This record gives sequence, structure tokens and C-alpha cells, in this order.
Amino acid sequence: MKIASWNVNSLNVRLPHLQQWLADFGPDVVGLQETKLEDHKFPEDALLAAGYRNVFAGQKTYNGVAILARHAISDVQVGIPDFDDVQQRVIAATVNGVRIVNLYVVNGQDIGTDKYAYKLRWLDALHGWLAGELRTHPQMVVMGDFNIAPDDRDVNDPDVWNDDHILTSTAERAALQRLLDLGLHDAFRLHHDDAGIFSWWDYRQAAFRRNLGLRIDLTLVSNALKPNTVNAGIDRTPRTWERPSDHTPAWVQLAAE
Repeated sequence: MKIASWNVNSLNVRLPHLQQWLADFGPDVVGLQETKLEDHKFPEDALLAAGYRNVFAGQKTYNGVAILARHAISDVQVGIPDFDDVQQRVIAATVNGVRIVNLYVVNGQDIGTDKYAYKLRWLDALHGWLAGELRTHPQMVVMGDFNIAPDDRDVNDPDVWNDDHILTSTAERAALQRLLDLGLHDAFRLHHDDAGIFSWWDYRQAAFRRNLGLRIDLTLVSNALKPNTVNAGIDRTPRTWERPSDHTPAWVQLAAE
């Protein structure tokens, strides 16, 4: 079972890229972030034609999440329960017995801002919800654009991306570690120790060509799935296409039990 996460940064713009990548890479499940589409505009039929059932929660211009799967999708949850939030950033569902939680984590803008405080509140609410979800669904993959680079291997310049910088600040990394402490594992790091492998590059300053990126798109596997995690990686190919998203897919492969 190959499970992937991709911040497409506008599905309306990137639909042809998604269709090509689904055909080439052949994932079983995909979580999309930043679809930036109201639900009535979601390309449900086009994705069904590509072989993928889909569930989604969107809004105009901003945010938006979706789960695509080759198999039946059940028990759909939109949003973090009991957390009052109009932004569409979370969708969860069960596919082939695996609970898929797809996240578009708040960016946070800058340390000390209201958006940064919102990010930390949001991550705290996420932690409380996932603690219960893991008890109910021990086979779980939590994935998405986390807007947090886990450690210095995941940034192009640790002197810039430091404890006092958004996406790498002490409080953000501590919040991510709290999620991991629930019994989740960074699938990429189960198979790769390398520094300098990124999933996001700014559109400016030839950042992709110069590999000035961050690894902020993560696939986390639960304790129950860790022994079945046979591979994980980042597919840079879509970032080389014309008019790409600034993110590229991150994926994990699970062996059948």
C-alpha cells in the first residue's frame, strides 16, 4: 500500500499534474492539501476517471484538503472535533483498515504574531484529538504539509532556519515532537538519515535549482504500522514540471501483513 501526501497549491491549476503523477507513480492513497476549491468545484469525476475515489473539504481561495484512494473510503471526519475553526485543514478517513489523517498545518506567519499563536493552539488541539484516534485506530498514517521542519537535516541553512525562525522555532518543533511521542514515527527517517532532501522550495531566487528547500511534508506511521513500513521518500519529479506546485509529493510504502 503506497500512501502519499502532496500540497498541490491550487488543484484547479495543478489537476493535469496530479493526473499525470497518479498515472506514473500509482499510489493507493493520496492526501492533498491547499486544493483552494469550494466543494462544488472539486474535480470529482475527473479523479474517478483516473481510478480514484475521493472525499474532500474545501473553501474558496485558501486551504482545502482531500483524500483520494483506489479502494473504498469510509468513516470520514472533517476538521478537529471540538476545535472551532472555519479553515478547512483536516480530513480523515479509513482505507483498507488504515486510518488516514491528512493535514494542512497552519503556517504561522512569524513568531509573536496572532497566526503563530493560532498555529500552536491548533497543534495542541490536534494532539488531543490524535491521542484518542490512535487508541481507536492503532493502524494510522498521519500525513500532510506540517509547516515544520523536524531538525537541521531538513533545512538548507540551519543558521537561518533556527530556533527563532518560523517553521523551525523551538515551540513548533516541540509541538511536532509531542505528536511523535503519541506513538508516531517519521517514515522518511526510518529509511533515510541524509540531510538536504527537501519537499518544498520557494518560487523565488532559483531555490529549486539551488536546492534551497525545506522538508516540511511528512508521512508519520503509528507504532502498529512501523514494522510494515518498507520504504519512504520524496518524489522531486513534479517540481520539475512547468508551472509546478512549490511542494512535491512525500510518500510511504507499507507491506501487506
